[in-house]
Order: sequence, then C-alpha cells, then structure tokens
Amino acid sequence: MEDHMNPELIDTLIVKNETKIVFLIMDGLGGLPTEKSEQTELEAARTPHLDALVRKSVCGLLNPIGYGITPGSGPAHFALFGYDPIRNNVGRGLLSAAGIDFPMTERDLFMRVNFATIDLDHQGRIADRRAGRIDNETNRRLCRKLHERVRLTSGMEVFFETEKEHRALFVLRGDNLREEIEETDPQQTGVPPFPPRPLIPEAENTAVAIEELVEKAKEALADEEKANMVLLRGYARYRRFPGIGERFGLNPLAIANYPMYRGIARLLGMTVNTSTNTIEDEFDALCQNYNKFDFFFVHIKDTDSRGEDGNFAEKVRMIEKVDSLIPRITDLHPDVLVVTGDHSTPAALASHSWHPLPVLLSSDTCRPDRVEQFGERDCIHGGLGRMPTVYLMGLALAHARRLTKFGA
Repeated sequence: MEDHMNPELIDTLIVKNETKIVFLIMDGLGGLPTEKSEQTELEAARTPHLDALVRKSVCGLLNPIGYGITPGSGPAHFALFGYDPIRNNVGRGLLSAAGIDFPMTERDLFMRVNFATIDLDHQGRIADRRAGRIDNETNRRLCRKLHERVRLTSGMEVFFETEKEHRALFVLRGDNLREEIEETDPQQTGVPPFPPRPLIPEAENTAVAIEELVEKAKEALADEEKANMVLLRGYARYRRFPGIGERFGLNPLAIANYPMYRGIARLLGMTVNTSTNTIEDEFDALCQNYNKFDFFFVHIKDTDSRGEDGNFAEKVRMIEKVDSLIPRITDLHPDVLVVTGDHSTPAALASHSWHPLPVLLSSDTCRPDRVEQFGERDCIHGGLGRMPTVYLMGLALAHARRLTKFGA
C-alpha cells in the first residue's frame, strides 16, 4: 500500500458536523451459486427495498483484505471501520474478552474457546467442533465446572467465561505470557486437536501452561455427552487502539448481539447498545437512539451463521428479513447509508471465503450508477468498482461532508 494511499490520511482531514452515517453490516453477505441455484444467496433473495435503494446509490465490490485472502471476522471488521486489517490484526481472544466486557489487565493472555465433541473410541478425533451448538445455560454450567475443578501446578490464575452457545473465553493471568503458540483447533473434524506448541523459544513456558490447561479441562469434561473437549485459538494479549471518536470525530453506537462484534466495537471506542433478542429489536434500537449518536454500526449475525451451516435457503430467508426492515432506516433519512458485509460466507462452502462482497452507498452526494439490483454480479458494474474495504470509511465520511480538502 503506497504512502499516498494510506487509509490513515483521512484522520488529518476530519471536519466535525451534525451529519449521520449508518453502516448496516450483514455478516457473511457474499455467496456463491450452488448445484441447485444459478444465483448466489443475495441474488436469489427477494429484496425489493434494497433494489429500490441501489438505484439511487453507488455500488461496487469490496476486498476485505486482499485478492485471494480469506478473512477472519476480526480483520474484516477492522477494515470496515478504516483500520488497516493487517497492521491491526489481533487474536480473537482479545475480541472475545472485550465483547463480554472482561476486566482486562496487561498480564492477561486471552484465548477463544470452542466446546467440542471428541470421539473417545477413535483416538480422540474431533466429531463436532461446536458440540452440537450447546445453549448458553449449558455453556455457563461447563464454565462453572471448569472453575471448580481446574487448577494449574504453576499457581497461575485461570478464568473461564461464557461467550455464547459453544464459544467461551479462557484467560491466563501471569507474568511474561506470550501469544506465539500453535492453536489447538485444527478447524476440521476427523482429526485430533493440535498440541499447543511454542512458535518461538520465548513462548515455551506459556505453551506448557496451556497444555496443562487443556489436559485438565479434558479431564473435567470427560463425563459430558457432547462438550467433552475444548479447542483453543486466537491467543492475544491486551492492546489499545485509537477509537473512532478519536480518529474521525464521530460519536458512534454499536448495535450488535454477538460478543465478538461487541468486543470490536468496545476496542474502537464505540458505545455498545444493550444486547437484543431479534433482528427487529436491533432496528428498534437504531430508531430509539438515532438522536443521541451520529455513527451507527448495525450488525446482523444470522446471515453468516446460516452460511456457515451450509443452509442456502435459510441464508436467503435472513437476507429477505433484513430487506423487509430497510424502510426503518430510510425513514430516518441518514446522510449516508452503507449496506454491505464483512466477508463472504457462501453456503456452498459452509465457511468464510476469499470472494469479494457487494456494497452500496446511498447519499444525496453520491453519483448513482446503472446498477439495478443488489447482488454480486450486478455490483461489479457499479461506480465504486472493486476496492479494498479499508477505504470505505473514508468514502462514507466524504459523502457526509466530514473531510476537508487535501493540499493547497
């Protein structure tokens, strides 16, 4: 990335005003055709409100990280908010800790955890990485069980915290802990978990502590029918980021229900709305808080979840549900409305992918293109072309009249 294209350039051009910006993020929005459908999930969905909006907008495709790079949700969201996703990449454990508002210290090592099912009759191979998507109450019971039974010989403190469903947060608290450890989650079934090997010599003591933690957790969970193992990834120490208010002069509100995205919002200085139960509730929260803030991050998780489940029809249904609520936003008349995702999660792959994803930007100051429908194949012909996600925030600020001229 050349210096004159540095995304941080916009920090030097900020002008404060009263305009309002809404980012509606349908997680995992991008898709692929399947054997049963020649269209992607977005193309197959009935989206009359998004299609009407797109005809007054400028559209394109976004590359979250770079060509051919499959992004994690963390760096993909950092890019959405104008933070270089490579320089600001952090382990998912930190995002989980921030998401549940864990009281973090500089002596902590955070680990993202999946409760999982291993097949004890077949050399401990992973049968289900998500333990049947156990519910939150089961998760809380398991964390209490681990808290009562697991003690490390080093005397190091360990915290076991529920995140959501099958996901949890483990925290080691001690001196000189390191992040450079191999993750134990192979992110596939039919193989055993990986050992937590140190990736640098300085991480040897941390790896020993994590290995003991995994073994003692396995012993404590041995009598569980589904969640009889833990898989660890996303090791991270605490670090501070300049917030969106500090960088862009915005007063931001995050409306997100999944802990990780609430964590990203907290790390970037956003006010985080109280968790809600439904997509409709999220739109209610936007309307109720519209006069109190000037930047709104509205996160929809269900589109991504259905893609990861490989459920094409349900992902289509979730997109259609969001489309039915679009008038709730347009009736507020935001100065800038951006609709996109963080990455693609095609049901055909049942995972994140490297494919670019569609974006529309609606504003009185935009130059509408000739795109007629909000879909991948249509948006490639839009006026934004194909661009890195990290520049989206700058465009939104420009259309909100929040950037002054660069140079003489």
